[in-house]
Order: sequence, then C-alpha cells, then structure tokens
Amino acid sequence: MSIELTKPICIFDLETTGTNTVKDRIVEIAIIRVEPDGNEIVKTWRVNPEMHIPEQVSKIHGIYDEDVKDAPTFKDISQEVLEMIKDADLVGFNSNRFDIPLLAEEMLRVGLDFDLKTNRHIDVQNIFHKMEPRNLTAAYKFYCDGDLSNAHSAEADTKATYEVFKAQVERYDDMPKDMETLSKFSSYFKVADFQGRIVYNDQKEEVINFGKYKGKKLVDVLQKDPGYYTWMMGADFPLYTKNIVKNVYDRIKLQVEQEKLEALKKKFNA
Repeated sequence: MSIELTKPICIFDLETTGTNTVKDRIVEIAIIRVEPDGNEIVKTWRVNPEMHIPEQVSKIHGIYDEDVKDAPTFKDISQEVLEMIKDADLVGFNSNRFDIPLLAEEMLRVGLDFDLKTNRHIDVQNIFHKMEPRNLTAAYKFYCDGDLSNAHSAEADTKATYEVFKAQVERYDDMPKDMETLSKFSSYFKVADFQGRIVYNDQKEEVINFGKYKGKKLVDVLQKDPGYYTWMMGADFPLYTKNIVKNVYDRIKLQVEQEKLEALKKKFNA
C-alpha cells in the first residue's frame, strides 16, 4: 500500500442490533491494526449486547441472541478495544456516520474517556462516493474485481474495506497519500460529533447544525437561551454530542466566574 503511515491505522467494522447510534448496541467488532512498518494484527470479538437482537437485523448479519448469550459484554472487552485503537487513525466504510459514533457511545456508556479528536478518521465510503458512487459490495467488485462473500460479517466487511482502501490509494494518482489529508478528503464537512448535529465553522467554533438555531454558534445560543442546554442534555442525543454541549457550557460558566473575579479585584484595588 503506497500510503504514508506515521502512526498505526485501525480498519474496523461493527455489526449491531440496529442503526440507532444512541439506543443500539454492538454484537460483533473486527479490527485490523496496521503498523507503519506494515505489520498487521487482526482481532474479532462477538459481543453480548444485553438486549434482544431483532430478527430482521439478525437475518442481515447472521448473528442471533443464541450466538452471543455467552459472549463478553462490551464493558468486558472495552479496555482491550480502546488500547488497540487509541493511538491509531481509524478507517471504515460509512464509519464517520455510523460506526465511529456508535463505538463512541459504547465507550462513554461504560465510563471510558473516548475523545474522537485524538484520532484522524478516513471514511472509505465517502472516498468511494466521491470517486465512484456505489456501496461496499460494488466497491469491492469495482476496485478488487471480486465478489464479496459472507457480507455483513464484521470480519469479512473489515477485510473488504481494507482491500478497497488499498486499491483506492493505488488507483487514483491525485488522491492524497498521507492520513491527515485523507481524513479531510474522506469527510464532507467539519463535524464535531459525527452525527452532524454540531459542526465547526472556519474559526473552529462549534455551530448548531439542526433545528431553530441551525447556523448559530453554540456558545451564543447557550448564553442567550440557557434552557436550550437543559433540553439538549435531557433529549435523545448521543452522549458524545451531549459532551460537546457540556464542554461549551462549562467554558461559559468558567468565563463568567473569571469575569466576576476580575470585577472583584478591580473593586478592591480601586
């Protein structure tokens, strides 16, 4: 693979109980960790989601309640997963919109400090859609001239994603070859929370990207409408989105306290 690796990359895929990143859970996760020297480590875990897997979902990925009833929970494997990915760039297929947000929810749910800003993220699907709009099976056929058997198995999809990613890098001369630029290239806009609820403007300030305050800076809205914070924290938003809102809210409180302290200093020094 003719790509510049200055740190490890982890290509990964999730099979889940559904597509709701807030409510659904992981039932299988596969990761291929590639070191800068080319060494590869492959790990796959079946996971007990501690909830029923709907039959219509099981028919897609082939994992039923019975298959994972004795498997470890995500909490049991979370530290091992985190150790494998925390210092690596993350590569997936539709990962920016689904796999990474759901993985972040699982990490935060079990109390692990998982900050997505420490990793760069390359979404192979976004690259594919920009270059050759189709899906993973078609991408595998187009780039690798093969038929994707055992699709919707986490390991099969992970391996296919890795093969497609390597083929994309080889195929397009004008495609970036370093992970920093690839991360930007495979994203459609600068999201703060991967759900696109909060995005960044050109000044890297958090901006609301939905509802009545769409396009407004989050800090301005929280200052003018304190009830918005209460609503966001109580509504059905991902934990990662809520953490971003809370961080901005805490920054506002700290600024207010600092201003009060400065006012007191001026008063006593007058």
